[in-house]
Amino acid sequence: MSEAVDHGITVTEIAAMDQPIDVCPETTAAFVGRALRGPLDTPVLVKNFAEFRRRFGDIWSRSSLGPAVKQFFDHGGLRLYIVRVANNARGALLCLPASGAALVLRVVEPGSTEYVRAAVDYDGIDDEDDDLFNLTLQRINPATGLVLDQEFFQGLSWREDATFNVADQLLSSELARVEQPYPAHRPERTTVPGRSYEPAYVDHAQAGSDGSALSDYDLVGSRREHSGLFALAEIERFDLLYLPPPGKGQDIGPAAVLAAERYSRERGAMMIVDPPLQWSTPDEAVSAVRDLGYASPNMLAYYPRVTERGGDNAVRPAGGAIAGLLCKHDRSYGPWQALEGMGLQRKLRPAVELTEGETRQLNRAGLNVLLRGATQSTHLSGSVTLARGSEADRQYLQLPVRRFCLQIISTIARATRWAVFEAVDVTLAKRLRGQVLTYLHCLNDLGAFVNDDFVVQCDAGVSKREDSEQHGVTILLVFHPLACAEPISLTLHQTASGLRVGSTAFGLTRIQ
Repeated sequence: MSEAVDHGITVTEIAAMDQPIDVCPETTAAFVGRALRGPLDTPVLVKNFAEFRRRFGDIWSRSSLGPAVKQFFDHGGLRLYIVRVANNARGALLCLPASGAALVLRVVEPGSTEYVRAAVDYDGIDDEDDDLFNLTLQRINPATGLVLDQEFFQGLSWREDATFNVADQLLSSELARVEQPYPAHRPERTTVPGRSYEPAYVDHAQAGSDGSALSDYDLVGSRREHSGLFALAEIERFDLLYLPPPGKGQDIGPAAVLAAERYSRERGAMMIVDPPLQWSTPDEAVSAVRDLGYASPNMLAYYPRVTERGGDNAVRPAGGAIAGLLCKHDRSYGPWQALEGMGLQRKLRPAVELTEGETRQLNRAGLNVLLRGATQSTHLSGSVTLARGSEADRQYLQLPVRRFCLQIISTIARATRWAVFEAVDVTLAKRLRGQVLTYLHCLNDLGAFVNDDFVVQCDAGVSKREDSEQHGVTILLVFHPLACAEPISLTLHQTASGLRVGSTAFGLTRIQ
């Protein structure tokens, strides 16, 4: 799928039929949070911290998103989608004089540091024509003064019934929109005072606003409007979801955690959960997890938070660092391997020192543990999910097993999408089986399975089911992951509306 996102139509590129399946796709993360500037409710792919700063602003004391992004790239992450959310933030206002009235523009992206300026000229317009004008909009980096983006609109009209009415034309702008009331005259040429033919830009008359602190509802957003975390519906795939705490001294509320966990299940992703600030002891952490009812194979939780060596001793979340480590680990070893020994940067250390007994207690509760080793480096111990107390999810207590199965499902889902548009017959079943079986053997060559005793069966209309249209093209898989005590069976139903996964272990979910 293209990395560009269009709110109107999303185009999904389907893999060509019979193509080899990518054995090691790059793990992709998605963070949802508050930023100084940038598009709202739109997933934007960034590949380094410099890109994040250019598009969303620098680290901000009123948000933990920036530090989480820096942790992610510092610990080996390469692909990260950012969804910026806000609570009553407002874009800046520009006023272009128009013979006693004004053409009022509202900046599209809200925020106090979103700096957009405008200029009006009449170049190329007949001197007798008092309707038309040209408009230039520029987004400026407030720190350097450099032009980041520019839009030029030629031959606009202030008249509402005109073909090139300014309000209509700016609906395609990514920088500004026209506010009512509309001007009753053409905007005046913007020039340097005293030099009427030297062009100049008009700055905003009213600064933008960053809005209020985020609530759970801002983070979750609306499925119908594709806002909040549901804005991720516009991208084809992400593997890790993380919601950094909305601000200093704040935690993500249970409502947001549970909504994000459910959405992670729908999308076949893992959710990283920070320990709340009030978990000051291991006993409190174990009791709180039980009381909150967190129990999901799609949740990766850890304890404790971290402090920074040589810093201000403030307790910080490490979810961004863990997401980056997972991406680096998958590239180096594969998601089927345990995380033991993967270390955080030396400057980060656990906020609470734990004994071996406390570590085992936390692992049994489904919490991975940040421990300081003999070399004073901090590493993650446990490799467990929060799938506890559920017989259906018992195979997914181990994090490598769950993550590996999710990768297999999402990778096969994308690679076999073409089969939905082919005639269902024995030939299609053989082609699909060959494609999937080759993929599993390639994974086995990398050491992902206990053995190569795979089962791959495909029903592409061969069984003549009466509900074949709803059932789709069915692929049955049986394989034995390296970190699992017994083989796992999955049934994949590839349909026109997406992939359904059915098994006693996975329950029933849908990956769009």
